[in-house]
Amino acid sequence: MTDILMPALSPTMEEGTLAKWHVKKGDTIKSGDVIAEIETDKATMEVEAVDEGVVEDLLIAEGAEGVKVNTPIAKLTGQGDSAPAPKAEAPKAEATPAPAAEPVKAEAPKPAPVAAVPAPAPAKVADGSRVFASPLARRLAEQKGIDLSAVTGSGPHGRIVKADIDNAQPGAAKPAAAPAAAPAAAPAAAAAPREHKTLEQMGIAPGSYDLIPLDGMRKTVARRMTDSFRDVPHFPLTIDIEIDELLAARTKINGLLQKTGVKVSVNDIVMKACAVALMKVPEANASYSPEGIAMHHHADIAMAVAIPGGLITPIIRKAETKNLAQIATDTKDLAARARDKKLKPDEFLGGTFSVSNLGMFGIKTFASIINEPQGCIMSVGAGEKRAVVKGDEIVIANVMSVTLTCDHRVVDGAVGARFLAAFKEMLEEPLRMIV
Repeated sequence: MTDILMPALSPTMEEGTLAKWHVKKGDTIKSGDVIAEIETDKATMEVEAVDEGVVEDLLIAEGAEGVKVNTPIAKLTGQGDSAPAPKAEAPKAEATPAPAAEPVKAEAPKPAPVAAVPAPAPAKVADGSRVFASPLARRLAEQKGIDLSAVTGSGPHGRIVKADIDNAQPGAAKPAAAPAAAPAAAPAAAAAPREHKTLEQMGIAPGSYDLIPLDGMRKTVARRMTDSFRDVPHFPLTIDIEIDELLAARTKINGLLQKTGVKVSVNDIVMKACAVALMKVPEANASYSPEGIAMHHHADIAMAVAIPGGLITPIIRKAETKNLAQIATDTKDLAARARDKKLKPDEFLGGTFSVSNLGMFGIKTFASIINEPQGCIMSVGAGEKRAVVKGDEIVIANVMSVTLTCDHRVVDGAVGARFLAAFKEMLEEPLRMIV
């Protein structure tokens, strides 16, 4: 008998909702059959079987929330002992291997609670930078006494995975006597009550509000934004851009595209301009890691899309290579599937630069929080008519304010300023994007 485990559908997934079963007890399945739909904080994905056999039992009810990765969700009788995972799932190797005899024991389901223990905040090294590691790698490191800060990760963006722990040298072990770690833990312990204070403890009267439970997406957004704002030294740079030429060019472009049904938005032009400017100032197209600065080969532009319950950032890959019609088509498709939670992990994970546009809501200027591991995020405000000085005269022009939030570990003020200067040139003279 084989346990079918809750799969990890992305490198950051720790738990999910078993949205729907496509099989029932007694069904015969074969490799490639869709057996369930799993909803993560970002998307709903179909899970395909890897093994053939008969469904002996469904251990997790349809609609169950907060199911931890690697928790048994069903039992299968038949050949093979692999757990199902989505096709082309890179983190698949991270799944805890189960010995052939293991499923027979009553203790088999216990690994799930164990995996949840190390899920708290990422480990830190002496200089305060975070150590990125998968939940399984953290658990194995804890069991073996391995100091994660002494391990070099081979996963995406230097992330530590199971293989790195398996190959860790004895020198990576924590010293036997580590009382010095106790003082470091004290501030975290002191901060815990603040995180868990109830509304009543903060002066809000019971019964004066309706409490909406946090779903997986909101929890993830809250955690990632807190980590980023706290751990990434950041600063904003704001610039005003005259967009009369941009608006005129957009009108002409949409006239030429009218027969194709494609309509280019100001935001599409902004993303194209960001991509071209990143190629001109490659130092801004970078990410920080403890091992060094990653200089990205392409401009993978993530766009912030508001969806029920939170925010997601689908990515226009290699945006510098695409024309405006292609970008407009891609953004429309990605935004629609983002709202339906139908994006694949590789369509919203990663990216080298983000754009967040609140201009359509009348917001004049704002500063966004860094979307790690990206080095910058641009906040785009509303275009509006303003009085500007040209020569010795005051004239009316359409002006838009943008703010670039920079990760100071990788993008300093001079680099951010040069990027904004290049970006401004693109928008004020759109022909510069094609010459």
